[in-house]
Amino acid sequence: MKINWKVRFTKENKTFILRFLAALIIPVLTYFGLQFTDLTSWGAVWDLFKQFISNPYLVILTIINALNMLPDPTTNGLSDSKQVLSYNEPRKDEE
Repeated sequence: MKINWKVRFTKENKTFILRFLAALIIPVLTYFGLQFTDLTSWGAVWDLFKQFISNPYLVILTIINALNMLPDPTTNGLSDSKQVLSYNEPRKDEE
């Protein structure tokens, strides 16, 4: 499985990073019936993290959810295409 990690996780690829973080955070908040606005202190975030880590079902579910973000849906299989593997930065759409 070849994935162009340096392009996926760069500051130029903010959309992917935000979607990836949402794939990690939203299942946890949903499982515990919380919203982002419920996390009003670092103590609340830490308590949620401890509850998350102590729940193997939720950890596995969240990992699977995040892994579903990685494959390029325009290619067969799980690897990036040769063209995408050659990128040094995310491709800019032409307008």
